[in-house]
Parts: sequence; structure tokens; C-alpha cells
Amino acid sequence: MSTAGIASAAETRDEDATWWDEAPWDAGFLDPLDLVTDVSTMMSVLAAERFVRVDAMHQDALRDSTVFRGAQVEIVERSLRLELAAALQITEYAADRLLVTAEALVGRYPGMLALLARAGTTERHADVFVELVDTVEPHLRDGVIPRAVELAETLPVGAFRRRLRTLVDSVRAAALEQRHQDAIATRRVAVEAGFDGMAWLMTYIPAVEAHAAYERATAMAKVLAAADGETRTLDQLRADILADLIIDGTVDAHPDAARGIRARVAVTVPALSLLDDDHAAGSEPAVVEGVGPIPISRARELCANADGWTRILTHPETGIVLSVGREKYKPPAALRKLVQWRADRCMAPGCGTPASRCEIDHRIPWSEGGRTELANLNPFCTGHHTLKHHGGWTIQPVEGDDGAIEWISPLGRRYITRPERRVPVFRVA
Repeated sequence: MSTAGIASAAETRDEDATWWDEAPWDAGFLDPLDLVTDVSTMMSVLAAERFVRVDAMHQDALRDSTVFRGAQVEIVERSLRLELAAALQITEYAADRLLVTAEALVGRYPGMLALLARAGTTERHADVFVELVDTVEPHLRDGVIPRAVELAETLPVGAFRRRLRTLVDSVRAAALEQRHQDAIATRRVAVEAGFDGMAWLMTYIPAVEAHAAYERATAMAKVLAAADGETRTLDQLRADILADLIIDGTVDAHPDAARGIRARVAVTVPALSLLDDDHAAGSEPAVVEGVGPIPISRARELCANADGWTRILTHPETGIVLSVGREKYKPPAALRKLVQWRADRCMAPGCGTPASRCEIDHRIPWSEGGRTELANLNPFCTGHHTLKHHGGWTIQPVEGDDGAIEWISPLGRRYITRPERRVPVFRVA
């Protein structure tokens, strides 16, 4: 998409500017959401135009360094960043991100810029696109860009970030082992001063351990929160528990029910990859729920030694509980784990809450004859579970798309969500 092309579109909009005053806003055929989405469409088109103009200004500055008295490139960049930040009343960090994103979209990803220019996606999608695709080695990007543009057009931004990160990690999986080892060497702990006698204690550690620590602290906090007289919030309890564990080690002050809690995390790995390096090199990477791909050596360690890990092998296995019919309302543990594993996240549109922290909902309510079976169960976070029952939304299955559900809003808008994984279906040939 050239500067002239988008500028021409902008000029056309300018020539037709009278449409705004003449639009029949009170005609009754546009609902309130139409008015909002119309503005969002214009924002996407104008965001694309802004990226083009920012990049043109950037390239002009680099070409004409005489304006900056022949300064070196880094000085030119810094001056331009300050100028842009001052003019737009934003931080220099935000101005730098704007320059980086504009240069990437115009110079490297014209397909994504074109999608934004025709309002097929949002500026936030474009930011995420550049942030993640830029991490891919140049010789591998051709395997990512077309699919990434397609995802940007069809997914809300939260789901887009997760799916794009998975795509990027999959493409880069061949070098994941070495990158992970290099990254481990940078682990550290830091303290950053806050206000009012507070400070941030930050640990930069492998994602697996970070998520496991957070999940354990959350589970322990929920036990304490249920105690009579407890007034601390879940965030406050998590912080107090982590401090107690780090400072005191084993904390006798915590009740037995809390002290016995350990992290529960699911690791999915092709079964043969556990046994054979050649097979591991040519197959999908091992994945930890809520974290993403991990090196096969780490997956082997977790599957072999770590108590509390749910091992899900992508190979036909017997004993998967798919339904208990009308025998009981509460799903048995195996069925609950399968529902959570399949979805990976809350099944509400755009929600990123891990399924392990969600409630299991009967799509057709138990009171109305619904069965406790995989086809009728979905994980929803507490907020979306409440919305489904009391917010005027309805959900229904998508025919021919196993596990997918369609949300219908009070205004009649329809949004389809799909589980992250498929449960194998075996048929007689």
C-alpha cells in the first residue's frame, strides 16, 4: 500500500466530508452499536493513514540529515521521537513505538497495512502484529505473515495475540531449545521502588515456574479467603502468601489445607517425542497450558518427574471420559480436565482467562435435561458465566464445528468462539 494510494483515499473522504452532516442519525435504522462500529471503522482507516505519514516523515528526516546538522542516525531518531511526542502529547516511548510500527507496516508488512486501511482490523492488532512478527528471523517470516494477516482479520485482539504467539513459536520451534537455554542464563531478581513505602519485587524466571508459582499462590489464597473473618482481597492474599513463602519458607501459620496446595499444570506433548529426538525434531513442540511451547528436554523432565502435572499425550489413548449422561451433575475429574484442556481458555469471545481457573457450565442447563457430557460442557470465567445466565446473552453450538459455540448478544450480534484444541474422534474405516 503506497503513501499515494492511502492519501488518495483520504482525499476522497475529504471531498465527501458533507456525509457527516447529512447522515440520518435519527432515522431509526441504526442501533447504538452501529454508531460505535462506524466510528471504529474510521479510526482504523485513519490509523493506517497516520502510519504512512509518520513513516514518510521518518524517512525524510533520515534522508535530509542537514535539518539535524549532520547528526548521527541515533541523534536524528531521538530528535524525531521527541518532536513527535511533543506534537501528539504522548510519551517518547509511545512515539518510538509509533515510529517502529509505522516503519514495519510500510516497509515490511504492506499486507497488514492494507488490511488496516480498509478497516479489516484495528490499530491494536497492527501493534501486536509488528511486535510479534518482528521477533521472527527474516528468512522465516514468509511462513508467518499471510497466516498472521488472516488471523488479524478474524480474531479479537486478545485471542489474536495468543494465536499469533503460538504461530510464531511454532515457526521458531527448531531453535527453541537453544534460545531457551540462552534465556535461562538471564534469570534474575530485581527490586523497583514504588510509593508510600512500597516496592516491586520482580523475578525473571522460566515461564513454567512463574505460572506454577502464581497458580499455587492463587489456590492458597482462595483457601484463606474462605476463612471466617478474612477481609483481605485475593490480590492482597496472594502478595502476603508469596512474601511468607519467600521469607519464612514453610509457613506454619497457614492452615493445613493451604500448606498442602501444589501447582497443577497441563503439558501436551506428542507421545513419540518423549522417546525419540528425531521424532521430536519433526513434530509439533510440547506445550504447557497457559505458557506455550517449551523445549522437549523440559517436557521430558516434567512428564517423567514432576508430581502434579497433567500429562496429555497427542496419541490415541483409552479411558477418556466423554460423558456421564444424567447420572450426575458435577463432571468427574477426568471429564473436567478434558473440557479444560480442549478449550484452554474461557470460551467467551476474546476472554483470556485460563480454563483451569474457570467454572464448568452446562450449555443446556441440567435443570432442563442437559447432560453432563463433553458436547454440553464449556469453561467460563465467573464474569462470563454470570453474563451467559443473566446478561441477556444466549449460546448455541456451531453445527459441523466440533466444540465451537456461538454467542448471540442482546442486540442480535453473533460471535463464534472455538476451542484451542480438538479431541480426536475415532471411526471405523
